[in-house]
Amino acid sequence: MKGSDSETRVPRLLRVSAALSWRFVAVVAALYVIGVVVGYLTTIVIPAGVALLLAALLSPAVAQLTRVGVPKGLATGLVLVGGIAVVGGVLTFVITEFSKGLPDLQKQVGASLDTIREWLRDGPAHLTDAQLQQYLDRVVQTIKENQAEITSGALTTAATVGELLTGLILALFTLIFFLHDGDGIWRFLIRAVPADVRDRADVAGRRGFASLVSYVRATALVAVVDALGVGIGLWIVGVPLVVPLSALVFLGAFIPIVGAVITGAVAVLVALVANGWVAALIVLAILIGVMQLESHVLQPLLLGRAVKLHPLAVVLAITAGLVVGGISGALLSVPLLAVLNSGIRSLLSESDKAVEPEQVDVHEPQETGPVDTGGERVEDLEG
Repeated sequence: MKGSDSETRVPRLLRVSAALSWRFVAVVAALYVIGVVVGYLTTIVIPAGVALLLAALLSPAVAQLTRVGVPKGLATGLVLVGGIAVVGGVLTFVITEFSKGLPDLQKQVGASLDTIREWLRDGPAHLTDAQLQQYLDRVVQTIKENQAEITSGALTTAATVGELLTGLILALFTLIFFLHDGDGIWRFLIRAVPADVRDRADVAGRRGFASLVSYVRATALVAVVDALGVGIGLWIVGVPLVVPLSALVFLGAFIPIVGAVITGAVAVLVALVANGWVAALIVLAILIGVMQLESHVLQPLLLGRAVKLHPLAVVLAITAGLVVGGISGALLSVPLLAVLNSGIRSLLSESDKAVEPEQVDVHEPQETGPVDTGGERVEDLEG
């Protein structure tokens, strides 16, 4: 009676608010603990995440080779060797082209600096040669005074390069196991789910990986189109280092929205230094055109159909990723959101209750989306 009396005395709105509040606090506390743990294990989490992205890109090729009778181990080895050969060849070509174009770029930078010096001397500033030399001496003196900080920064950069190499080796090692025994790893992990809901969680997980496969495919195609468009524009304008800048745009396209802006700024800066402000404006116009093509045609047509994420959700996810994990966080935030989005939709889909996990082909995501009672995929119903 006391309990029921107290319930009647406490307004219902207050009771509901209190119930929601402590649940919200519990969820936030759990997310905070997960964030702290992930922060401590960054050197493991980031390589594993990169390996998972690469597995989503390469696993369809392994599955295709396996279907035609190639043993799983041999198929994994062939795909890995082929992928490493392609990446190594592209990097070698980019570095070679950069080395060839660097002397001309240095000459053009020197000419641009001479032009700037003449403008400072003969333009509105009317600086004398003595004043210019005085400013240069100040710059040199500042560098000497901060030599310790510069040396410390160089050592930090060397340590970062060492960590990067370690992460690459770990990512490659993890990728091998993901490609060779990804199904076995997933079946082991899904055992932690209670048996009565295990199949439903299994289907949701497979839906999530299918969306990741679709995301990687669409993003790679968008990156290729961006790199070709920018590269052709730079070549027409006559900007040096066309190939390295195009490769930089290709890599930056894997970080939606933000990556294109950053890499495009580098291309505009190179054009400004090497060819002048007119060429820089032309390159800027080309970049804006390519970005408009990406945002209004490629993204809705390819990436939109693949993962069905609202642009605002993408921007917020990238921002949160940058704040939490820097460039790595921005790279992994959108794929993580895509996986969660697809998995949650699968758990909420009535049609997926009757789907067996083996029926979900993770390598053909557009053919295996959750279906509603009317026969249309849930992805197609999302605005």
